[in-house]
Amino acid sequence: MNTDVAPRLTGWQQTWRLVAAAALGIPFWLAIGAALPRGCATDTCSWLVTGDPLVALGCLTALLWRRRFPLAVAMAVAIVSGVSTLAIGAALLALCSISTRRRPAEIGVVALVYVAASQLALVLYPIKSPPGSIWLQLALPALSAGIAAATGVAIGAGRVEVRSLRERAESAEREQTARAAQARALERNRIAREMHDVLAHRISLVAMQAGVLDHRGNLTTEENRTLIRGIADGSHQALEELRDVLGVLRADAGRPEPPQPSLDRIPELVADARTSGLDVTLTTAVTGEPSDVVGRTCYRVIQEGLTNAAKHAPGAHVHITVEGTAGDELQVSVHNSPSTTTATQPPASGFGLLGLAERITLAGGELSHHPTPDGGYVLTAQLPWPNHDHDHDHDHEKRS
Repeated sequence: MNTDVAPRLTGWQQTWRLVAAAALGIPFWLAIGAALPRGCATDTCSWLVTGDPLVALGCLTALLWRRRFPLAVAMAVAIVSGVSTLAIGAALLALCSISTRRRPAEIGVVALVYVAASQLALVLYPIKSPPGSIWLQLALPALSAGIAAATGVAIGAGRVEVRSLRERAESAEREQTARAAQARALERNRIAREMHDVLAHRISLVAMQAGVLDHRGNLTTEENRTLIRGIADGSHQALEELRDVLGVLRADAGRPEPPQPSLDRIPELVADARTSGLDVTLTTAVTGEPSDVVGRTCYRVIQEGLTNAAKHAPGAHVHITVEGTAGDELQVSVHNSPSTTTATQPPASGFGLLGLAERITLAGGELSHHPTPDGGYVLTAQLPWPNHDHDHDHDHEKRS
């Protein structure tokens, strides 16, 4: 990025700068006129009245291009100011303008040319100077050049600071936009996982029951009624759970989410699967109460296992094992035997095992799933279960 590029001036900004430069040269022009001795040469007086203002006007006109050709315009105006006292204001404005670039070599050369050109007035106008006033004649132009250069450097530094602040604000806005986009992507992934966890299980059971009705024509009236009732109940529960998920999405930011299912709701999950027609057995050997994260992940593993069994192995026996001890790990296994019936399988979502693997990884565990030699399928997970209660008691003893 070119840091020398200054903001474009409006017509009003350009006008008042040129008027200020012209006004700045008027005191010098009047001072020269007052210092001229009476009876000075006609040519000198004529130049002061006509030539001097015309040259100054040309310098003011040249200042319109000072940003396109900064060094050339500044050098030309500084040189010409030696023959026009009214152009001194234009020369100082040109020096101030080039000083905003904050390049010491350019500033020094233009300032030196301006001070040297100011001495030409002694030759052009016959002004009697007291002896030893040469240092005063050099000091005044040098002082005015220094003030103009310092003002320009300060303006340039301010522009750089403003530009830096603007760039940082734009960078912060871009980063905020990127973070918002990432947050939206993460939220979409979370919603997709929750939708799969909530709906896939229910819909799979409903599809399994509908498949039984479609492929078995020897069912009794009571069995048909039971399956139809199960389909209706499962569909109703799926709608209720979908409503819960959408309610969370529509809830206010400060409103807490409803509690997620954990280890204590696994018997209820198994009971629902049995009601829907799955042959499920549950064996638990858990000592202690795991954390919410571990319990919720265990629940989702079993839910995914039952969903996959209902989809891909209708009529199979499903055996669930949950065992673990605080301070060790929690192990969960869902094993289903080969399918005993053939039914049209519902389309796979592709989110199930992928989302489950992500959940288990975030919990610090491991997931394994593969076919078994007997033609069935097994899904296992090992979840770390640190003994926080023991660590808390140990820390309490150390503090005591």
